[in-house]
Amino acid sequence: MKTINKAEAKSRIEKLRVLINDYRYHYHVLDESIMSEAAADSLKHELSQLESMYPDLITPDSPTQRVAGKPLDKFEKVTHEKRMISLADVFSEEEIKDWISRNEKLIPGGKIKEFFTDIKMDGLACALKYKDGLFTQAVTRGDGLVGEDVTMNVKTIQNIPLRIDEPGDVEVRGEIILFKKDFEEIQEKQRKMGEKEFANPRNLAAGTIRQLDPKVAASRNLRFIAYDLVKPNLPTHSEAYKKLRALGFRTSNEDKVFAYKDLSKMFSYIRALDDYRKGLKFNTDGMVIKINDRVIYDKLGIIGKTPRAAVAFKFPAEESTTKVRDIVISIGRTGAATPVAILDPVEVAGSTVRHASLHNADEIARLDVRIGDTVIIYKAGDIIPQIKEVLTTLRPEGTAPFNYEKALKEQYPELEFERPEGEVVYRVKGETSDFILKRAIEYYASKPALNIEGLGEKNVALLVESGLVKSLPDLYRLTKTKLISLERFADLSAEKLLANLEKSKTADLNKVITALGIRHVGSQTAISLANKFGSLEKLQNAEKDDLLSIPDIGEVVAESILAFFADEDNNKMLAELKELGLRPTFSDLSSAPLAGRSYIISGTLERYGREEAEDKLRALGATVTSSVTKTTTALILGNKPGASKLAKATKLGIPTLDEPAFLALIGE
Repeated sequence: MKTINKAEAKSRIEKLRVLINDYRYHYHVLDESIMSEAAADSLKHELSQLESMYPDLITPDSPTQRVAGKPLDKFEKVTHEKRMISLADVFSEEEIKDWISRNEKLIPGGKIKEFFTDIKMDGLACALKYKDGLFTQAVTRGDGLVGEDVTMNVKTIQNIPLRIDEPGDVEVRGEIILFKKDFEEIQEKQRKMGEKEFANPRNLAAGTIRQLDPKVAASRNLRFIAYDLVKPNLPTHSEAYKKLRALGFRTSNEDKVFAYKDLSKMFSYIRALDDYRKGLKFNTDGMVIKINDRVIYDKLGIIGKTPRAAVAFKFPAEESTTKVRDIVISIGRTGAATPVAILDPVEVAGSTVRHASLHNADEIARLDVRIGDTVIIYKAGDIIPQIKEVLTTLRPEGTAPFNYEKALKEQYPELEFERPEGEVVYRVKGETSDFILKRAIEYYASKPALNIEGLGEKNVALLVESGLVKSLPDLYRLTKTKLISLERFADLSAEKLLANLEKSKTADLNKVITALGIRHVGSQTAISLANKFGSLEKLQNAEKDDLLSIPDIGEVVAESILAFFADEDNNKMLAELKELGLRPTFSDLSSAPLAGRSYIISGTLERYGREEAEDKLRALGATVTSSVTKTTTALILGNKPGASKLAKATKLGIPTLDEPAFLALIGE
């Protein structure tokens, strides 16, 4: 490219930016093409060359600044100025009418003039912030109060304007999605490379935005569909949508306004939308209905985590049939015993279903679901798998009704259960939810697990009793300000605990599995599971046969693992932990120096404590057990070893190692 002076370059750059942004808007927002892609690429190339020639002419809103930047170390937390809420679900016209009636009682005069509707996008909610027209930040929903700064990734999304014609602070909210055709193209690439396919567009979009390397986001054709204008706050939702489009944002273009007197038309539109939604470019699972007047909307406020003035109508869930292979009972964090059906894997509403909650003993009796039955599965609200019906005509001969109390005794012989009068749920007898939570946190932080210094019994009790920690994920929501408000914490101790919590997020996978407190899963079984599956996600989706293929896992342990990962509360907890940054690391030790060998430590070592010594062996690939068998490689002897272990080792001809030999074994 020939050299031109700065004044000429400045003029040319400004014109190129206008033309390229016009092309971007028509192509990515309006689905129109004003020039060929090759011509647009040529213009972008020229702009890039000119900016390279005069770097001081580069501005943050230049089309060249959409390129992926350097990988990030982590996502910074950002507190939302206005809470990012979720909507309550309704599933019938009757429920919509009930919702309207409830709001009418709260509105002065009891009059609602209009309803605003829009299709419910199936993506990742995100807030975009602008300052005097310039895009400055993108933040995920997070827990509604605090999200993560994903600006670098979102900046690569082509249909998001980097500059808008609006002064002051502007906040736009919407969903980050993948069109169906783009998702299928990615799936085809995965198949050709022999890689695992993704579950659905929503999960892929969410996972892409949460990648630390922006190049990943740049490589996928993500789109942003706006659904709310928080700032400036206009009088109605319909006016907000008009403003969004005027500012250059893409909306679903399925939004409509219905007068109160035209409710029948709104219901007809919902039914019609259910019929043609499969032909849309993107996935949807329902329709959002809001009171159009935003003054009334805001005055009605929020109840719990949802606004009173809006609901999400969910379309009927997809259904499928499958077989019940087992019924296991999970003990939740509150001590409640929840039965779960283990199913033959089946596709329902775009994802694989392996288990379904059976809720309680009464529900099992109502359905008369038995092991071996063929059942109809559906997703309530397109999310939670449920058993709709048992196809009794396909029931195998000789099946018996499920005996709930007998199953509790068989699966949890060491526990006692009670069913309080008037309740449908069996609970662990004599244990409060706070006691169970304290015990779970103590184990999570213990040396065999994540070894989080600063979370001893007294501190755990203080955190739970103060209300700062109501679940395991709450540990990662602690801040210095919250901690120093408690008697036992000063600046230094609070900082140390927070640093140790942060460090625990990248602990070894086997340590994280141990920390979860799955019944019958100790340190060695956790190592076996980590080596078999390599990630928490794969372990979550494990089937019984996969678990039973591991030498030290039998029926009881396999059922316990299945029950844990089938429990809805546990899955919510794991999702929260992941959202808060838990990223276990995994090292394949199959080729490590002591792989395939098995050791036992008996007695007290001088150099290391028992747990530390066992960790040293495991880090080299060895298995550490508690009893001598013919497969034991050697018995390591410290001071005052157990006589029975030594006698059995001698009888079986198992070699013994003293402490110097042990230290030599581990290379010290």
